[in-house]
Amino acid sequence: MSAARSETTSVPGDDLLAALLDGMDAALCAFDAGGTVTHWNKEAERILGWSAGEAVGRRGFEGWAARRADAAQALERLMAAMAAPGRLVHEFALVRKDGGRVLVRTQSAGVRGADGKPAGVYCAFSEVHAQIDLERSIALSEALFEDASWGVVLVDVDLRPTTVNGHAARAMGGGRTTLLGRPLGELIVQGVEELEGALQHVLAEGAPRALAEVWVTLRTAEGDRRRCWRSGFVRLSSPLAEEPVPLGVGWLFQDVTEERLAEQEADRLRFRYSQLHRAGVAAAECEDPREAATVLLDFALAGFADHALVDVAVGDRRLVRVAATPGGEPGPVVPVAGGGIPVRYPAGHPVLQAVSRTGPVRASAAAASPKGAEEWAAERHWPRDAVHALCLPLRSRGRTVGAVTFLRGASRTAFERPDAVYAEAVAVRVASSLDLATVVTPPTP
Repeated sequence: MSAARSETTSVPGDDLLAALLDGMDAALCAFDAGGTVTHWNKEAERILGWSAGEAVGRRGFEGWAARRADAAQALERLMAAMAAPGRLVHEFALVRKDGGRVLVRTQSAGVRGADGKPAGVYCAFSEVHAQIDLERSIALSEALFEDASWGVVLVDVDLRPTTVNGHAARAMGGGRTTLLGRPLGELIVQGVEELEGALQHVLAEGAPRALAEVWVTLRTAEGDRRRCWRSGFVRLSSPLAEEPVPLGVGWLFQDVTEERLAEQEADRLRFRYSQLHRAGVAAAECEDPREAATVLLDFALAGFADHALVDVAVGDRRLVRVAATPGGEPGPVVPVAGGGIPVRYPAGHPVLQAVSRTGPVRASAAAASPKGAEEWAAERHWPRDAVHALCLPLRSRGRTVGAVTFLRGASRTAFERPDAVYAEAVAVRVASSLDLATVVTPPTP
């Protein structure tokens, strides 16, 4: 039985070397030990215009690729690489075939023969401006990922961080390596849908023209933190592909939380004190001081609370409910029909605390379930949808004339110190109106 022999054709070594040289993006040429050009690739031809047939076999650059005054020095500097370790970098001017001059940056290194002796030099070169552009791009990337005051995150097509700079890592409450490859949903409690939607839009359509502000809640070791990030996005595409292939998204952001919170607080203050002004003008037109008090509260409730309750002090500091908003749903403050029966507040009730301290008292339902919150409100004689309360004494002429309670539902946040300051400004006006009512129409004994 004869053995079958398969024949393969091989690419000759010189042809393979020529194909490799011509396929490279860098301009390459080589010189033998005497300074004669032995190799010249397509990129070198593109930059200088001289073909391989015109370049190979010439000694140095004199008479064709360099001016006579520069040629000897250029060749000397290139050939010095035969005796130097590593690579040498030089810059000098060469002449294109059309007569124009171009400044190139070269990297040259010696080539040794089989006997270990210097056999020539190979040289890679590029136009200086192209090299500088590359170096600038690299320097920009390094600066963004080391020293930038913006957060920079590279996200792959699966929307997972692949590179994170120090600023972004600190903003997200993690390390530069611990954040890599993790879904954004593991880092962001709220707002991740909006952020991922923006990243997906950039991958599909390209970067938006304007910056976007995204509110997120981060999960950190210290607890959840709500932040506002002003974000810009750029789509990353491979420069090596024939058609643009998305590699991911470059996401740059800056934390503007404090700025936005300050703006929101300023807007809130402008609105609230505008309401106070309007309330004062409207109350001044009321003949009945009690009606003026309810008008003041109606204006104060807008954007501030869902309910308001007004109690007046009678006799030995008993509190009688005289006005309130509807119990079932938010509405205007109206007088309570059939008043005169004291409200049976239990000991330690926030209203009693406010009267005793002559200062505001805040309270919130601690129950986790809606049913528990309803029971909490019912025990305190408040509407069942109340979850947060702010109680204040009504003070006029150095004495307590009653108390006012503002209530918020579960859809609102708890009352904070700035809310108490505003409520005090409202309470002063309500107290003056109620005190005036006792002068104009003295209470029935």
